[in-house]
Amino acid sequence: MNSKKYILHIIVIAQFLCTSLWFASNAVMPELINSFSLENNVLSYLTSSVQLGFIIGTLVFALLSIADRFSPVQVFFACGVLGAVFNGGMTWAGNTLETLVVLRFLTGFFLAGIYPVGMKIAADYYKQGLGKSLGFLVGALVLGTALPHLLKGAKGDLPWEFVIMTTSLLAVIGGGSMYLFVGDGPYRTSSQKLQLSAISQVFKNKEFRKSAFGYFGHMWELYTFWALVPAMLQAYNLMHPQVTINIPVYSFLVIGIGSLACILSGYLSLRFKVRKVALLALLFSGFCCLISPMMFTVGSFLTFFLFLLFWGMTVIADSPLFSTIVAQTAPPALKGTALTIVNCIGFLITIISIQCIQYLSENTDSMQYLIGLVIGPVLGLIALIDRSEEVQTNRISKSGKSTITGN
Repeated sequence: MNSKKYILHIIVIAQFLCTSLWFASNAVMPELINSFSLENNVLSYLTSSVQLGFIIGTLVFALLSIADRFSPVQVFFACGVLGAVFNGGMTWAGNTLETLVVLRFLTGFFLAGIYPVGMKIAADYYKQGLGKSLGFLVGALVLGTALPHLLKGAKGDLPWEFVIMTTSLLAVIGGGSMYLFVGDGPYRTSSQKLQLSAISQVFKNKEFRKSAFGYFGHMWELYTFWALVPAMLQAYNLMHPQVTINIPVYSFLVIGIGSLACILSGYLSLRFKVRKVALLALLFSGFCCLISPMMFTVGSFLTFFLFLLFWGMTVIADSPLFSTIVAQTAPPALKGTALTIVNCIGFLITIISIQCIQYLSENTDSMQYLIGLVIGPVLGLIALIDRSEEVQTNRISKSGKSTITGN
């Protein structure tokens, strides 16, 4: 077996296991509400607290250039263990809404040392075909995010704490696997000193900025869609009570199928320009946002479910592509910081999106509020199209030589 392929397998598995922490609370939300006497609207608070923790974590990691100054493998391991500890804290019988919010915040904080750092590790191993490698890595994130829903559907008569403790155990195993079997990559360029100006430095690059803005548009839609998948299935079930829906299992399938989309888009990036593949994904997911309200009126659950599967693929397919372009356009010594700060801003946008869509859902009697998700794909398309025009101008002015590799 090729050593690079072996390393990629370990990175992907570790990423998958550790990111199962992300939506652990969402999978057992009804049980959390009953066990701790919470209000029914806690979904947005607990989901946003994870996102906020991730944002603060990525900001701290970026400002201190953690992933560039220290071994990213060791950072990944430490954050996997600490994230598991705070995730497991949700099983404490004395929890209140406030303590749950704090625990989810701290879990999100240490996820900042898992997701972007995992991409940094992969980028340190793979220069050629980075889009394909990140496709597998983001696919692992998607599957890890969906895993708690599957655990919830499969636990049977076991208590809800089973889902929480299982995801914590998986995170420890994932972090340990990275620490034991993966070293620092051959293309790693270490930054030996603290550079507080690193964030402004990476954003001076116009090509980097355009890619980042496209990613920000993508993030407006992504996590809000994921958070709403169980609610959308439940809403369809209420409108069509004759249909029997296993919401946790179907939620896993809708979110989890995005992992295949990431792998597919990674392979497509080897044949086509990364920007073009990302543009098509944004276009299709934006179309899904627009037609989603009327899909709830369709009498066939199979048709509705196939639509959600398609949306689940297109909503995430462009994620590894944006990360690829960001990694390629960032200064080598600041690659980890660049990936981290882009993630930080992107996840800040998810909090705004989640809260806005939650507000709309509470103030309308129909599913029309879902159209608000289209804001992200539209802004992302604007950034990509503008970037494509700029690259074309560069090609003409430089006698056919592009300034961006695109792969």
